[in-house]
Amino acid sequence: MTTALQTPQRRSRSKLQDASLVNGPMLLLRSIRGFSSNRSMLWLATVPLALFGLGIFNLSAHAADLPELNAAFLANNLWLLIATILVIFMNAGFAMVEAGMCRSKNAVNILAKNLFVFALAVTSYWFIGYSLMYGGSVADGWLYFGGLFFDPTVTADMVTDAGLVPTVDFLFQSAFAGTAATIVSGLVAERVKFGEFVVFAIVLTAFIYPIAGSWKWNGGWLDSLGFVDFAGSSIVHSVGAWAGLVGAMLLGPRIGKYSDGKPQAMPGHNMAIATLGALILWIGWYGFNPGSQLAMDQWVPYVAVTTTLAAAAGAIGATIVSTLTSGKPDLTMIINGILAGLVSITAGCGDMTLAGAWFAGLVGGIIVVFSVAALDAAEIDDPVGAFSVHGVCGVWGTLVIGLWGTAVQGDGAGMGLFNGGGINLLLVQALGAAAYAIWTLVTCWIAWSIIGGLFGGIRVSEEEETQGLDISEHGMESYPDFASAK
Repeated sequence: MTTALQTPQRRSRSKLQDASLVNGPMLLLRSIRGFSSNRSMLWLATVPLALFGLGIFNLSAHAADLPELNAAFLANNLWLLIATILVIFMNAGFAMVEAGMCRSKNAVNILAKNLFVFALAVTSYWFIGYSLMYGGSVADGWLYFGGLFFDPTVTADMVTDAGLVPTVDFLFQSAFAGTAATIVSGLVAERVKFGEFVVFAIVLTAFIYPIAGSWKWNGGWLDSLGFVDFAGSSIVHSVGAWAGLVGAMLLGPRIGKYSDGKPQAMPGHNMAIATLGALILWIGWYGFNPGSQLAMDQWVPYVAVTTTLAAAAGAIGATIVSTLTSGKPDLTMIINGILAGLVSITAGCGDMTLAGAWFAGLVGGIIVVFSVAALDAAEIDDPVGAFSVHGVCGVWGTLVIGLWGTAVQGDGAGMGLFNGGGINLLLVQALGAAAYAIWTLVTCWIAWSIIGGLFGGIRVSEEEETQGLDISEHGMESYPDFASAK
């Protein structure tokens, strides 16, 4: 009797193992219905892998043309998908940091911007941005284009060479585009019109960011000079920061921010969610930096460690300096110190020793405190310190490779000025940082000005700003059961 009962089960398992990716899911579901509860749990655990194989690799239409999937191919693509999810989750961190550091009457507006801008970024980047960034050459080294949308076809060479499939690569790159647009939100918070902001986000992610990114990441002119930006200190973070800085300068400061030329405190309404947001960003950065290895190899954990050490050092540096300058440790500076450390290592996370990464983060945490004070002195209203974190530390993270970068994943030789590499790389890094600043400042000034001209300005009215953007822009309150903190 036992043998008779086991025979069909063995037959079922054999059919499932031999099934194609087209028929496999249905056989899998039938098997689940036929098993006991313990075995059902085991089979349910395989469902994500089945969906991964079907959805991401798009093999249903090409299964007959492709060689057998090898372990390296699966590992590389699965790792990049996981990294992509981590980077996308960073949107929650950005939203919480920005909302927590601003006043409660604008929380809905901030959350709506951060949520909606990612939807726009993915769409515009899918429509044309990805093609401008990774398409064929139009003006060699400067401009690329490969047609609208992108080709998701998986080829035999991709499988054989353990390469990335186009859909996974697109997802990862679109998450980076969304990050650049989200940085802008922090600089223009509490006074920008919602509609005008989202139009700018479309322009940024469809044209401005992709063209700049191609200069390095598609073999453009900066790449040919030897410019190093492993995961985007300049390409992602400084571009987003420069774009936001233009918007902040055109908008002007928030009402009441400056009195007789002196900055007035406008405390954030919820430091608990701001702190949680910072921790989410720290975790998400393990997709941002290690994911940029673009393969699951021995260097992924190394990049994760350089990222961690820089973040830790940034927190230490910012805490010490804020305590010395204000008399007490400032939580907002601890948060910004962590983020400053992370941005400071993003360009060099694969080209720094562990000690070099820690020191780069420490300097980033120190300079972010002074940068926030400098912007206040210049009467540039940056509600969450976004330019200091992503702009100033983005430039610093780019330059530091020219000071003590090391070819860790190569021959281990020093690349920077202070460890035997000479001054050439430092000059190239400075040129790259300047190029991204100039490109973004000019193009974003044009974009913001045109949008403002077409739609009657980019700033809400004084009455709407005083009332709060939650009511004036969205018709709702973030905390309807409590009195709003004005």
